[in-house]
Amino acid sequence: MPDSPLFTAAAIAVIVLAVAVVVGVGLKVVRSFRDLGTDAEQATYKTLHAASRAGQHLRGGLEPSGAGKASKQLRALLGCEALAITDTEAVVAWDGTAEDTRPALMGIVRGVLESGRTAVVPHATGQPGSFSAVIAPIRASSKVVGTVAALAPSAGAGLVRATSEVADWIGAQLELAELEASRTLLMEAEVRALRAQISPHFIYNSLNAIASFINTDPARARELVVEFADFTRYSFRRHGDFTTLAEELRCIDRYLLLERARFGERVQVSLRIAPEVLSTVIPFLSLQPLVENAVRHGLEAKEGPGHITICANDSGAFAEVTIEDDGVGMDPEHLRQVLAGHSDGDHVGLRNVDARLRQVYGDEHGLVIDTAPGEGTLITMRVPKSQPRHDA
Repeated sequence: MPDSPLFTAAAIAVIVLAVAVVVGVGLKVVRSFRDLGTDAEQATYKTLHAASRAGQHLRGGLEPSGAGKASKQLRALLGCEALAITDTEAVVAWDGTAEDTRPALMGIVRGVLESGRTAVVPHATGQPGSFSAVIAPIRASSKVVGTVAALAPSAGAGLVRATSEVADWIGAQLELAELEASRTLLMEAEVRALRAQISPHFIYNSLNAIASFINTDPARARELVVEFADFTRYSFRRHGDFTTLAEELRCIDRYLLLERARFGERVQVSLRIAPEVLSTVIPFLSLQPLVENAVRHGLEAKEGPGHITICANDSGAFAEVTIEDDGVGMDPEHLRQVLAGHSDGDHVGLRNVDARLRQVYGDEHGLVIDTAPGEGTLITMRVPKSQPRHDA
């Protein structure tokens, strides 16, 4: 019966259960909002997130495309009606309203570019009711390189301070971009130094070796000429700071073929290469100088035959390459002087490769070298297998 006590009790139980479910869901929702943090924490997160995204767009300096994207994030940080970024000559980015102010902006910011001091310009267009502008200088390497202009109906002390902070932050990003560009130029210079190191002794010796076979073994001479051409083509290529382990090993094979034409059976080579690391990206000309060091400074001064072992292994997230020779070795203290750049002349390639690895991957990825007089040399290089920012 619909009016029976049993039915009534069942209905009440269903209602209580429904209320409990709703309360439970509500508590979970409230708890999830609490987990997101307080209002202050939320504001901090949004600020840092916006700054991070803006910083990514300024890696190329004050160029219109990146600055234009960064200005959207920075305007949101300042909460102004419009935000402009200029260099010393023109407006490179504009986001927001007040477009009628844009044509006159460079004339307005000229005083800030010259004085290097933040300025507030009421009624920036000179018309009553127009926006006021807070203009702060952007400094990089102690020079004013541009300005940030925040436009708002009124310019309070808070907006003035915030705009100045944003300008300082942009300046810091530009200095980081300059540093990155300097590092790239330094790497290119070091690659040129390695190429110059290859030129004087190796080319001369290789051509002499080829010449010695012209009359006695013309076929061998032709083969060596082809290998020499392929080696120099790879070594002096103009594109890219990175290559694959497989390409570098091909270069080493050509190099050793030419060296064996000089030394004959005095140079013996063993290879143990794991196929899974062949596609690993490594800095261009980072292995060949190490093998050349083993030949020139390890085996050339040794009496009788010498052996070089080249290994490349999969080591989890890294590819590990070792180059070992049983040559004359060197004094560890002299090696430290070489790697620190305090010893000119010999082992330039060793020092340059070590410096480049540290620049690209960090100090923990420099060369690890075990050596002692009369004990040979073991060089170990570890590079990450995953390098999304580096293209071979």
